[in-house]
Amino acid sequence: MTTSPTRTAGKRERTRARLTDCALTLFEKQGYDATTVREIAGAAGVTEMTFFRHFATKESVLLDDPYDPAIANAVAHQPPSLPPLARAVGGVREAWGRVPEPEDATVRRRVRIAAATPSLRAGVSRNNAETERVIAEALESGGSGVLPARIAAAAVLAALTTALFAWAEGEDTRLAFAIETALATLEGSDG
Repeated sequence: MTTSPTRTAGKRERTRARLTDCALTLFEKQGYDATTVREIAGAAGVTEMTFFRHFATKESVLLDDPYDPAIANAVAHQPPSLPPLARAVGGVREAWGRVPEPEDATVRRRVRIAAATPSLRAGVSRNNAETERVIAEALESGGSGVLPARIAAAAVLAALTTALFAWAEGEDTRLAFAIETALATLEGSDG
């Protein structure tokens, strides 16, 4: 019996979602550091090998960031006549507008755990550094100088990270509102 690509993709997505949910539940209950991949896989009813087909590491359950290419592309397509910070903000806003808002509850849980786990700080920093790099490169490819591009990219990432962590702590705001507030603040408006 053969399975259709759609059916396989659906099963793969369901397995990944189940692994994510089980991991988050265990991280919240036991702590990130005390939870093993074996426990996550067992709770999800799959093997450790299946876990690693979906996630390269335990850390990647929390820190995978698929948005960098979309952000870099959107920043690169901003008018080169704009200052670097305006191009970076405009690009992030455009990229965010193109993707559907992720499921708040799962994303909020992921961010909350990552923000509260000291052993994940290096991973969060690596992710942020990579996003800063792609934004800076996109700005440079549009004619911005190296230093202004790096400063604009760092400012955008600092604002987004602050907004993301503040959003994760609460329950009463939408992620889109937190991101827009960060971008508006960088533009000098009240948000």
